[in-house]
Amino acid sequence: MKTNHVTDLTHGSTGRQLIAFAVPLMLGNLFQLSYNMVDTIVIGRFAGSVSLAAVGTCDQIMNLLIMGVSGVCLGASVLMGNFFGADDREKLLDELRTTVAIGLLFAALVMAVGIPLSGLFFRWMHVQPEALEDAAVYLRIILIGMPFTCLYNIYAAALRSVGDAQTPVRFLILSCIINIVMDLLLVAIFHRGVSGAALATVLAQAISALACMIYVGRNVPELHFSLRTLRINGHLARRTLAYGGFTALQQCAQPIGNLIIQGTINTLGVSAAAAFSAARKIEDIGLLPGRSISAAMTAFIAQNHGARESERMEQGYRKGMLIEAASGLLVCAVVLLLRTPLMSMFSTDETIIRAGVTYFNVIGFCFWLPHFTNGMQGYLRGVGAMRVSLFATLTQISFRVAATLLLVPRMGISGVALACVIGWSAMLAWTLPCRRYLKKRIQ
Repeated sequence: MKTNHVTDLTHGSTGRQLIAFAVPLMLGNLFQLSYNMVDTIVIGRFAGSVSLAAVGTCDQIMNLLIMGVSGVCLGASVLMGNFFGADDREKLLDELRTTVAIGLLFAALVMAVGIPLSGLFFRWMHVQPEALEDAAVYLRIILIGMPFTCLYNIYAAALRSVGDAQTPVRFLILSCIINIVMDLLLVAIFHRGVSGAALATVLAQAISALACMIYVGRNVPELHFSLRTLRINGHLARRTLAYGGFTALQQCAQPIGNLIIQGTINTLGVSAAAAFSAARKIEDIGLLPGRSISAAMTAFIAQNHGARESERMEQGYRKGMLIEAASGLLVCAVVLLLRTPLMSMFSTDETIIRAGVTYFNVIGFCFWLPHFTNGMQGYLRGVGAMRVSLFATLTQISFRVAATLLLVPRMGISGVALACVIGWSAMLAWTLPCRRYLKKRIQ
């Protein structure tokens, strides 16, 4: 029996459901990004450019880990959406138990490897010597909170799979406020630098994870189980890792590419590294609508795939892509109009601000491209075409990294922006024809 805390996406207005689902997802992603963004702003203004460059380098590693976790969660959410659409509560609960167990094992492994080897990672990335110690300290503290990061992402994905995109946002808003207050207290007032910013982030993540779990236990019986029954279902684990493994590889491919790109940027000096760190934060916000619409398309298509509603699946794709197009053009306009004041939020250093503006002078015209690629990914994941989705991301990041290595020595930070455009275009060149083939096969 489905309670009023979940939403059945197999009936009702397609466009209205996609927008209603995407808006809270966008707010949730915005607040999740705000963890690192607040760290970046506070550190840039109160701890200096060296600390800002250190945190920016850490972000690439943390994005790699978080994308890996969210990749498995995306794969699991497709299965949970299928089970929910088919009204199979037993399999839905077994899938959640299995995913939680896998997530906690992953967190333990990351902590065991990452904490002692953090300094070595940054030396491999050619981090400037003056930023090396700050980067290692920040990463070690953040890794302590990895279990909470896994738990929040798993429960948020589970809630979205049953049509509830709003609840995780409420807890993120609360934890974001705590993160901001603690950042200002520890960094701006007590001058704890990067360690204070990392502590604030870990505390905020813990609150959002625990609040989400408590809410599910009290209000969503479809997803509630006792921790005493936590176990790994072998069959579902294999399916989860088959779905989630491809998605995790796909999610990790992007930050792995970004690590290579960050290493190339680091060779340009601390100012360029700091500018790229700030520009990426702005870019992440600009891409939020596209990613949120993509996640809404995945949930919508997965439920209807489980219910064998092929016509509604096609409606979800068409209307989702129209929303992506409108959103992408709006982001282009906002970034181009506000690129200088946006960069000024992160630093008062004119060299850093100019470098960031130069980056947006190129990429600001093209944010509609990643919105289209995100829409394609939403469709591919919803129909379970995880291998195709992985190859699409590998195409994008491979072209982007190759172009970065070729262009940055000649064009500086503008070369990174142009490389992004090349990567997005390469991905769309073959996924659009592939989508037509998948449509025929499903029907």
